[in-house]
Amino acid sequence: MEVEVKQLCALLPSKLSKLGEIAFNLSWTWSRDAQLLFDDLDPVLWESCGHNPVRFLKTVVPDKLQKAAKDKRYLAHYASVVADLAQYMSAATGITSKKSTVRGTTKAKDVIKTWFSQTHGAWQGPVAYMSFEFGLHECLPMYAGGLGVLAADHLKEASDQGLPLVGVGFFYLQGYFTQRITEDGWQEADYSDLDVSSLPLTRVRGKDGLPVIISFDTPTMRVNFQVWKAQVGRVSLLLIDTAGVSENAPYVKSLTQRLYNSDPDMRISQEIVLGIGGVKMLRALGINPVVWHMNEGHPAFSTLERARELVGTGSTFEQAVATLRENTVFTTHTPVPAGNDRFAIWQVDRQLNGVWTELGLTRDAFMKLAVDNEGLYGMTVLALRMARKSNGVSKLHGEVANGMWAWMGSDIPKIGYITNGIHAPTWIARRIGRVYARHLGADWQQRIDDAKLWQTVPSIPDEELWEARRHYKRLLTEFMRDRARTKWSTHTRHPVQTIASGVLLDPHALTIGFARRFPTYKRATLVLRDAKRLVRILNNATMPVQIVYAGKSHPNDEPGKQLIQQLYRMIKNADTSGRMVFIEDYDTSVARHLVWGVDVWMNTPRRPYEASGTSGMKAALNGALNFSILDGWWPEAYNGSNGWAIGTEQNYTDLEAQDTADISSLFGLLESQVVPLYYDRDADGIPRKWLSRVKQSIMTCAPQFSTARMVKQYVNEMYAPLVK
Repeated sequence: MEVEVKQLCALLPSKLSKLGEIAFNLSWTWSRDAQLLFDDLDPVLWESCGHNPVRFLKTVVPDKLQKAAKDKRYLAHYASVVADLAQYMSAATGITSKKSTVRGTTKAKDVIKTWFSQTHGAWQGPVAYMSFEFGLHECLPMYAGGLGVLAADHLKEASDQGLPLVGVGFFYLQGYFTQRITEDGWQEADYSDLDVSSLPLTRVRGKDGLPVIISFDTPTMRVNFQVWKAQVGRVSLLLIDTAGVSENAPYVKSLTQRLYNSDPDMRISQEIVLGIGGVKMLRALGINPVVWHMNEGHPAFSTLERARELVGTGSTFEQAVATLRENTVFTTHTPVPAGNDRFAIWQVDRQLNGVWTELGLTRDAFMKLAVDNEGLYGMTVLALRMARKSNGVSKLHGEVANGMWAWMGSDIPKIGYITNGIHAPTWIARRIGRVYARHLGADWQQRIDDAKLWQTVPSIPDEELWEARRHYKRLLTEFMRDRARTKWSTHTRHPVQTIASGVLLDPHALTIGFARRFPTYKRATLVLRDAKRLVRILNNATMPVQIVYAGKSHPNDEPGKQLIQQLYRMIKNADTSGRMVFIEDYDTSVARHLVWGVDVWMNTPRRPYEASGTSGMKAALNGALNFSILDGWWPEAYNGSNGWAIGTEQNYTDLEAQDTADISSLFGLLESQVVPLYYDRDADGIPRKWLSRVKQSIMTCAPQFSTARMVKQYVNEMYAPLVK
């Protein structure tokens, strides 16, 4: 047991000591029963602690723990959660050799079967899944948006399916940033150091009990880093930390301070540490992956380090690349050029000067590995060239990606696609899950990717589904009011900002959600193109409409921040009657309440720049209807009766014409179909036709867009063929 876990367990009553073990295994993020162990002790503290069980257990009044240790009901619940976690963790690791310092051994008699062990047996090592960000939970703010949440869901599903996988990323001392919106609507970013001692992370230590420190040199810096581990069910996520090593120079310390630094020189340094340092870390810990999966181009330098290892044992560079390619997978996540990191050649010259010599290459040959058609060093180019298998994250994105990188010719194989999914236990609301359990079977989560399972959804009583949906709308309204009240009590808020935070929302009105990052291509302000028509729709006396916005713009993305400002100024306008709101500081907690509580999930990207769009999947599985441009995942999901398609699949070269056509379609559908259907009620006040469409959405989206399907597809199509 790790030192941090032992220390926390020692603070607790002996009858409840395993609460410490539960707190340090992030499987609680998708176990409502585990979360209730903390919520039941002190619900107010649980909320104020940001749903962080480590911080909670270090803060809760000891008398409440002592009282719980004598409560038979609580002890029975506690024993059940402890037993469930022990059984869950008893599954086989899926690895034939257990030499890793971050994996325990499992007795054969205790082993339970998982999908992976039944389907693929055991491999010689894990999949190394490398990503710049992981959105596991709001108490670990090491994510900016969908990429990080998808990466976290990948880890969680790998755990559920028994896939041997180890995550590699960064521990960001200050996370991403805390968003604050001024009275004028301008986004400001606040940064503060996280309290590492109160996070569900343990320090990786060597056999001597001391923290593992890994060091390496580049032409410009000496890098020392320690390693933190997040235990994600059965999967370990290893996080590189340069900020916490006192020997590092200030510049090196800053490399793991904040996510997505806009300084290109620092960005390339970060990617060197993630790629090269990530490989060195796994080697130092005795972990030898059978497959290396680069989630986006950020870890692409890992391929150079692996090539250098092979050249050092006698291979030529060509032989080394041929070897490493055979177990390398790359996933590209964006067709937006700015989302594919590129660096000036002089930066690469400075940061990696001489590396080509160690690889047996000339400088020019080294640069040609990644130089794109504009003369810049592209991380996506390097990743595509070094991977045997590459994929986009939806069918449309796969097609777009092949077009984007067609100039590379036969240097790379065709880019396939594996459409993203969501980790259902994390994202489906408790009451909605109970509805599914009653009508689909208690094991519905284990069978979520079975389309036949969901054919019975139309038989779910309308009354039951409607009552669950109403509950989460009320919960969303209360959530926004509580946040607004908390902000108001700081004496730093203008009254109009409190109105803009949602205190006037009506839990009975049709509520539309729009929550995501705020780059310009997502067109968050599209509805402002016809403000008068928008106001008429919002203020329809018999059929009112509400729109809830949330999202962050990168601190250095001025156009994105301007979009937030434009939107916020409209939200503050009294003409909207408080029916447009903006929730500050979008995180996974806000996301959960929105996908649980809104009636409609609106998405208005400029086609074809939305690679996937997993937030819409989360909303669909909770009973909201998608109202989206036919981009990303939606063309695969939309069947004409499970939501609405804004616009058409036409490709535009005239952006003004595209915006005009899309806003005309958006408002036309709202007025003629979406709003009237929601308010079409029977004598019992139930919108039967609306719920029929909701059931169609659940029935068609649930099996197709879960990470159960996604991870199995990665294993069967990407990982297993390379292992074999």
